[in-house]
Amino acid sequence: MTSLSFGTSGLRGLVTDLSGEPAQRWTAAFLAHAGTRIASRTLLVGRDLRASSPSIAADCLGAANAAGWEAVDCGALPTPALALEALRRGAAAVMVTGSHIPDDRNGLKFYAPGEITKADEAEIRTAFEALPADLPPAGDTPGDSTASALNTYRSRYLNAFAPDALAGLTIGIYQQSSVARDLLVDLLSSLGAETVAIGRAERFVPVDTEAHRPEDIALLRESAADGRFAAIVSTDGDADRPLVADGVGEVLRGDVVGLLTALHLGARTIVTPVTSSGAAESSGVAAKVVRTRVGSPFVIEAMEREVAGGSEGVLGFEANGGVLLGSPVSIDGRSLAPLPTRDAILPILCTLAGSKARGLSVGAFADTLGAGQALADRLKNVPASASGPFLTRLAEDDAYADALMAEAGPIASRDHLDGVRFRLEEGSIVHFRASGNAPELRVYVEAEDPARASTLLRWGLATAAREVGASPT
Repeated sequence: MTSLSFGTSGLRGLVTDLSGEPAQRWTAAFLAHAGTRIASRTLLVGRDLRASSPSIAADCLGAANAAGWEAVDCGALPTPALALEALRRGAAAVMVTGSHIPDDRNGLKFYAPGEITKADEAEIRTAFEALPADLPPAGDTPGDSTASALNTYRSRYLNAFAPDALAGLTIGIYQQSSVARDLLVDLLSSLGAETVAIGRAERFVPVDTEAHRPEDIALLRESAADGRFAAIVSTDGDADRPLVADGVGEVLRGDVVGLLTALHLGARTIVTPVTSSGAAESSGVAAKVVRTRVGSPFVIEAMEREVAGGSEGVLGFEANGGVLLGSPVSIDGRSLAPLPTRDAILPILCTLAGSKARGLSVGAFADTLGAGQALADRLKNVPASASGPFLTRLAEDDAYADALMAEAGPIASRDHLDGVRFRLEEGSIVHFRASGNAPELRVYVEAEDPARASTLLRWGLATAAREVGASPT
């Protein structure tokens, strides 16, 4: 038995189940599949800053050498930087990262050269199962090293934004263990901001931009208490999800950051999962909104359909704030090419530059959307064997769903696109969904009133915990 499985974005599981031979075998299986898709025989390998990532990256590089591929060590860098380099070279890539999950877990994200699809995942699993019991020994050499991927990614944004785009702003950078912590200081300073680094960590910190840790919320509010910051920004571990707090330390929802990015870039078509709030439609930012299941592969697939159908200004974002750019855009006369993978740096820059260009604080800029109240949290240590039957019963047994939801209010409509999402007759939303990346059951709520949203979230967590036999905290 192994904890390794594909989730909403890549293969993840316990470090003890991934390190060594498993990482080598999954890399070999990926290369067997990638070799049928691309002409290049180069594998780029990047990693985040968690303790296990350097050794797992070495496993991947060694497996590539053993398979006869050129192995290139790109070092520690943001996932979107590695993805950009893979697209630039037409090469395959593996990012060693567990994103926001705890340090005892890690994972592999695959690119060939773009982000792999769910169909690719199935073929990689098939290739993995077909591997011989004994693989060629992994090469001892770590492969060639390069810093070009990070430099190319840095230049992408320095060339797209004016040198004074952030002039006059003082920005706090919550560094924790984000792989982009030094890059953020560099980029924002280069674009005119005064930057102040806070909270740098020596050990990995699992920052989840959808379910914030109380200690992170407290740190942001305390750091902003003296009023010196226009905003405080950060990312998750591999820098494909942004965290943006306003001048008083209040965190902007990820879907709000995505909408502000779409507004600043003039996006005409938005693609976003069902977990993003109804503000995607009600704000009127874009003429068209396309909803998908949760996971960047589904967002990318829908963006590709829109582009192929002739849509322009196509931008995707997830409820965690990660932005995927499907079409070329222009920022004050400067062009920015598509990057169809989740990215944290673009939404951070657009939120800050957009607020400055409009003469608004970050909080006031967000308020222009009229986004209402949306909250989310999770029950930890809920395996699929517990969450699956609960969600299936909610979806298929109307009498059970009506009885369970009665305390929240009468149900007006139900959506089963990803999990089970209820719209109540008074307009509020309650959405139950199993995480694709970890043994967690997530609860999402929307309401016009903050108190109502908080009440619904507490009720949803307690109710789900009771049904699956989990702790509500």
